[in-house]
Amino acid sequence: MKKAQQGFTLIELMIVVAIVGILAAFAIPAYQNYIARAQVTEGVTLASGLKVAVTEVYSQDGTCAVNDNAAAAAASGIGLSTTIKGKYVESVTTGSTVGTPATSGNTATTPKCTITAKMRKEGVSAGISDNDIVLTMAGTGSNTWTCSSTKIEQKFLPKACTGKTGT
Repeated sequence: MKKAQQGFTLIELMIVVAIVGILAAFAIPAYQNYIARAQVTEGVTLASGLKVAVTEVYSQDGTCAVNDNAAAAAASGIGLSTTIKGKYVESVTTGSTVGTPATSGNTATTPKCTITAKMRKEGVSAGISDNDIVLTMAGTGSNTWTCSSTKIEQKFLPKACTGKTGT
């Protein structure tokens, strides 16, 4: 009597390896994008934590809170920019944009309060390292915030940070 074949043949094992390789080709880039999005989310979360404090200073004084030096941070009641950091975020700085005066054909713009999360240079995904995420206060009275980044690709930004107005 002939014994029945047991185990896998070499061709069957090669087919399994090929299938695993194809699946990995799709999974690895998706996982890398997921990691980058999670790192950007840390920056947005740290920056968002300062929205209330910046809005409060603006409501009381009509000025934007600044935390880039110890004296300004103490006056604003906000932590120094280098003390607000995370695993992937180097610092979170508050300040304002520069307003422009009215010129012929253009209307004047007023300075707007900003919160900038600076991503670290090392230990961060390649598409986001050493780049900024900026929250900008807009509106008068009921303030809203917009989130943007000039160098980080849209696919890495959270939905709340696609240039749309949010609170």
